[in-house]
Amino acid sequence: MNKLAIIGAGGYTGRELIRLLNNHPEFELVHITSNQLVGKSYQDSFPQDKYKKEIYFQSHDSKILAGATVVLATPNEISMELAPKLLNLGHRVIDLSGSFRLHDKAIFEKYYKLQHTKFDFMEKVTFGLPEFFAEQIKKSNFVSNPGCFATSSIIPIRILESIQEKISSPIIIDSKTGVSGAGGRTEEVGFLFTNTYENFKSYKVLGHQHEPEIAEYSIKSSLLKSGNLDIVFTPHLLPVYRGILSTIYIQTDHITAETIPKLLKDFCEKHSFLRYKETPEEVELKFVQNTNYIDISARARKGTVVIVTALDNLVKGAAGQALQNLNLMHNLPETMGLI
Repeated sequence: MNKLAIIGAGGYTGRELIRLLNNHPEFELVHITSNQLVGKSYQDSFPQDKYKKEIYFQSHDSKILAGATVVLATPNEISMELAPKLLNLGHRVIDLSGSFRLHDKAIFEKYYKLQHTKFDFMEKVTFGLPEFFAEQIKKSNFVSNPGCFATSSIIPIRILESIQEKISSPIIIDSKTGVSGAGGRTEEVGFLFTNTYENFKSYKVLGHQHEPEIAEYSIKSSLLKSGNLDIVFTPHLLPVYRGILSTIYIQTDHITAETIPKLLKDFCEKHSFLRYKETPEEVELKFVQNTNYIDISARARKGTVVIVTALDNLVKGAAGQALQNLNLMHNLPETMGLI
C-alpha cells in the first residue's frame, strides 16, 4: 500500500482528491493538513464527505511519515517553499499550485505577482499532463499539475503540433468556468453567491496566469520564440459550481476542413480520458462533471476552425489529474480509481 499525504486538504482540490482516494485500492491517506482545522477529524469537519477511515487534520509544518508521497494543494507562495523542503527530505511531490509550471522566471513573476525564490527547482520538475508526458512522469519525483484552464486548452492545441506552422496567429481561447475554478476558495467578494448568481463576467483579461502556461506547453518552441504563433486567452465566470467549457478559434487557409477534426479524433482514441464527440453541440458541462474526462469536438468552415472542450476543473483540471499522475509515479494503471 502506498502512503499519501495531502497538504492543504481542507480546500476544494484537497477534498476532491480525498473523495477519489476513498475508492482507490492502492493508496492509503496517512496525513492531512489544514492550519484552520488542526486537531479536527475530516469526518467532523466535512460530514457530507466520506473517507474509509478516521483521519485528523494537522498543521502544515507537522512531520510527514517517511516514504509518503505528498500532494500540495496549497497557495503558490506556500507550495514554493514546501516543495523543495519535501524533495530534500526524500518525498515524492505533486504540486497543484502554479509555482513550478513556467520556465521563464520573469514571466512567472509578472503573471503571478510573486517573487520566485526557488527557481532552481524548475530543473527537477515534470509537467503533469499524462497524455503527453506519461513516460517522464513515471520516472519523476516532482510533478507540477497543470492548471484547469490550461488543461482544457493545451491538449487540443498541442495535438495540432504537426500543422501549427499553417495556423495564423493568434489562437483565440474563450473559456467559461464555475466558481470553484476561478479561485472561489479565497472568498473574495467577486466569488460570493450574491455576486455570481444571475451574473456573467470576464476577469483577468490579457493578464491571466494560465495564458503563458497554455502558450509554453501547447505551441512549438520555435514558433513561440519567433512570435509567429501566440495565444490570447480570456476567462469568464459562470454562476455554477464546477466545470470549464473552452471555445478555441483557429484561422488557417492552408489545410482542408477535415484535417483538424481528424487529428483530434485519432489522438483522443488512444487515451482513456479523452473523448472525441462528432459535433461541438455534444460537448456540455453536465457530461464531464464529477469525472476525469475531457470532451473535445471541432468544426471547420473555410479558413476557420472552432474547437470546443469541456472538463471538470476539480477532477481532470486538478485532483483527478493529480491521481492520474500518482498512478503513473507508482507504476499503477493510469485509470485506477478514476473509472
